[in-house]
Amino acid sequence: MVAALVMSTTSWNLMTHSDAVYFPLVIPSVGIVASFVTLQFVHIPIERIEVRFRLQLIIATLIQSGLCVPILWMLPNELEMEFMGHHYEAKYGRVFGCIMLGLWSGLVIGLQTEILTSSWLVKRVLARACLFDAATNIIKGLALGYWTAVLPLICIAVTVCCCLYWAGVYGIALAALGMLGCLPVYLTIDFYGPIINNAKSLVQISKSTSSAPEIINILNDAGVTFSAVG
Repeated sequence: MVAALVMSTTSWNLMTHSDAVYFPLVIPSVGIVASFVTLQFVHIPIERIEVRFRLQLIIATLIQSGLCVPILWMLPNELEMEFMGHHYEAKYGRVFGCIMLGLWSGLVIGLQTEILTSSWLVKRVLARACLFDAATNIIKGLALGYWTAVLPLICIAVTVCCCLYWAGVYGIALAALGMLGCLPVYLTIDFYGPIINNAKSLVQISKSTSSAPEIINILNDAGVTFSAVG
């Protein structure tokens, strides 16, 4: 956010429009509104907790995308800025594209994390490697860990290159703000894991013989996965 505010000073168009200077502050503010609206969808009557969490992330991203459209009118028709000897001209479309690349890259990285921590890759491939010996388990786990870094690197590289081409370093700063736009939802999902861990400990200490251990194990599986996503 501070980087975007500092980069605003390199554009005379932004400096002559007082509202436009504060544009980087409005993006996360809109994200907070989108997150509050998204939390109301937690009551969707879906039994599987993983599907509810996944919908929360997708809905938050969609709402944030829609709310970023009207705030573009804070900016002048065209941004002109100099950086490292290069001249950049960015209109509404390019600025919006920078924010969207960051926002949707964050969602793609989160969903990919869910797939690679709860899918058949772990349940079958990695679990089957554990049946042989420790070395096979370590090698297969390390290979899967390396593979998880491929898509995030591609998403971030594409986002940085496109935003740099469209609006210079100011565009990269806007993409970072877009990626953190739905942060309240991600933090909520992230904190779900430790809360369920505490609940699981209480159930174990109480030595409950009811259905509580079975229910808490289902919730704990979702908590571990989506802590990684968050």
